[in-house]
Amino acid sequence: MIQVSVILVQNSLVSKRYLETIKALDGKLYHLEYHQERLNTTLQTNKTHNLSTLLDPPRDGLYRCRVLYDADTIKIEYIPYIKRHIRSLKLLTSETLEYAKKYEDREDLNRLFEKREGCDDILVVKNALVSDTSIANIAFYDGEQWVTPKTPLLYGTTRKRYLETGKIVEKEITVLELKRYKKVALMNAMIDFDIIAEENIGDIIC
Repeated sequence: MIQVSVILVQNSLVSKRYLETIKALDGKLYHLEYHQERLNTTLQTNKTHNLSTLLDPPRDGLYRCRVLYDADTIKIEYIPYIKRHIRSLKLLTSETLEYAKKYEDREDLNRLFEKREGCDDILVVKNALVSDTSIANIAFYDGEQWVTPKTPLLYGTTRKRYLETGKIVEKEITVLELKRYKKVALMNAMIDFDIIAEENIGDIIC
């Protein structure tokens, strides 16, 4: 059963809302400081919603804590999490797609996702460079190190953590360079660093 908590900070009609997705396992919230930092950066202020005082996830089970917010309002949902198993990616090019902030409105991204045909997800190419899938940042292993696209669609919190620890490095990656890599991993708040291919990367590219 989905538990919903709604907190109205002020009465305001705002057309654009933003989204944070936070992992909650048995009542524990993961990497909350990274989500708070992105929320503050998105709203361009430190005087905003304090997630540590607003969030109270269920004590049992794995949940996706979905936070919808703008400068004046916040809505919090705790949704039981079921992992999507991704084993194939459709390469699709879009020169106009923008998702620099984690908007609630994903209409353009969803339209592109609908073109995936029989694949599990899409891998967006922009300006001839690989960027992200529809739900995650991506990383590739070249035999020595993990690299992630230097210009992703979204600068994700998990991506930021692994860059800070040195597990991954940034690099511009073209479509033609994909065949150089041996492994593929997806990164987001719920799956952390999930390796989806460990041998022939060509097997997962549609």
